[in-house]
This record gives sequence, structure tokens and C-alpha cells, in this order.
Amino acid sequence: MNFKIFSGSSCEPFAQSIADKCGTSLGEMKREVFSCGESYVRFTESFRGQPVFLVQTGRTNNMNDDLVELFLMIDAARKSFAEKIHVVMPYFPYSRQDKIHAPREGISAKLFADLIVKSGADHVITLHFHADQIQGFFDCPTDNLNPRRLFVDYLRSQDIKDAVIVSPDAGGAKTAKAFANDLGVPLVIMHKQRPEHNVSEITHVIGDVAGKTPILIDDMIDTAGSVCGAKEALIRNGANKEVYLCATHAIFSGPARERLSAANFKQIVCTDSLPVLDPLKNYKVISVAPLLSEVVQNVAKNKSVSGLYL
Repeated sequence: MNFKIFSGSSCEPFAQSIADKCGTSLGEMKREVFSCGESYVRFTESFRGQPVFLVQTGRTNNMNDDLVELFLMIDAARKSFAEKIHVVMPYFPYSRQDKIHAPREGISAKLFADLIVKSGADHVITLHFHADQIQGFFDCPTDNLNPRRLFVDYLRSQDIKDAVIVSPDAGGAKTAKAFANDLGVPLVIMHKQRPEHNVSEITHVIGDVAGKTPILIDDMIDTAGSVCGAKEALIRNGANKEVYLCATHAIFSGPARERLSAANFKQIVCTDSLPVLDPLKNYKVISVAPLLSEVVQNVAKNKSVSGLYL
């Protein structure tokens, strides 16, 4: 079945890798930003009656522009008679704003889910939502892929002695438990408080870490305050100093790089759901392009995708 893959400006090399693995080429399009700041998108080839896959992620410090460009891409594809519009968005911005934490604030994750659908998307493919319920914010079919298998295979290859899986907060306990089961190692959960945005405090370590090699599991690393604080708490409780850190989304905003460098993790393992420039020391990138290319091909052939990641 013929289908087209187009990339937004946020991840062209990543999208090219998906296209290569699908045995096709990236579709041609024109993208501009006018002097007034408005974005412009135009597809320069026809795909009338064909499925279209639009690849766009949210880059650190550029997420709002990337979202607007995505809305324009979807709208242009809809008005160009695409048969189906599949949005491939490895990182979905605003995912942490998934509920009301304080009076008189909105639920931004729901707002942007609505805007994607209202623009004309028929289907969304993404990676590791901050909270599983975000999948219900989209009024269209949504595949929330979990890259856990990729991490598990890599961690097994490292032959880590006396390993223990650690969730830096209670919210990540379910994901961490699945990792612990797959690797056959114990689970530890940390209790975290947030007195304000991008500030966290570890108050309790639930489980035995003495003499163990911790593997911290999280969905994202933003300013890195939580994971660096978690490492300090683990070592205070007797864990080995060689701590591994695994996260799907490497946002790395603000002081993240300085904090991670100072924390001196044994290894930091992330996917390429966001482009990572100037990787840190001991940084390992696990590409999710092969997984997404298989999903794209199965979707185009109307085949199941759950077996690729569950």
C-alpha cells in the first residue's frame, strides 16, 4: 500500500530514518517562518487518496512553535485530500499538565490533544505519555507505545551486578515494576514532594538499596532535579555509587546538563524521542526509529501494532 511520510522541522533526520526503514523517501514540503513570526507550510507533492504520516516532536525551548507547525501540517494534509492523517509524535508536549493541581488553572494536555484532533488528525502515535490517562484526551485512536523492551534488552547486555530498579516517585511505580519483573530484580520506590514547579524533594526511600546498584527509571528528564536528588538519597541509604539512569524523553532544560554532569551517573540512557545535541559523558541513545517504522508499516497495512511493544 502506498503512503507518504513527511517531517516537521523538529526531527527531520529522525523522520528520514523511519522513512528509510519503511523503504520509502520523505515527502517534499516547504516550511517558512515569515518576518512577523507566522509559520507557513505547503506540501509540494500530491498524496490525494493516500494515507499520510506526519512526524513531529516537541523540542526543548521550541515546543510551542513545533505544535503550531504540526497543526498547520495536519490542516494542509486534510485540505489536500489525504485518505488518513496519522500523527507520529514521539514526545507530546504539555503532558505533565494533565490535571488541575491548583485553583484556576487549565488542563493543557487535554487542550493540545483537542487541537491536534480539531486540526484534522485521524490517529496519533506517540511514546510513553507522562500519565496513561492522557490517551483518553484524544478523540481519535491513539497508540501510546512503551519502549521498555528496548531498555530491558540494553540493560541485560550490561550485566549489572546486584541491580535494583528504582522509581523516583510513586507515580512511576507501575512502569518501574514492569522493568523489575522483566529483569528479575527488586523494586524500590521513592517518595517525592514538589513545593513548586521544577523543584522536588525526596523524603523517603521505600525498599532495600544497601549494597545494591540502582537503576533509576523515569519517563522524562527535564531540569534533572528529581533524578539527581534521587541519586543522592540512594547513596545516603547505602546504595553503590555507580547509579544508572534511564528515561524515555531527554528534555534537558535549564540546569539539567550541569546537574547531570555534577551527579556523575554511571550511565544515562535515553531514547531519541527528542533530538539530543552535544551528548553528555556516559550518555547512551537508544533509537526508537526502528520501532516506529514497524508501527508505521503495520498501520499502513491495517495490521495490529500491540505485539511490537507489549
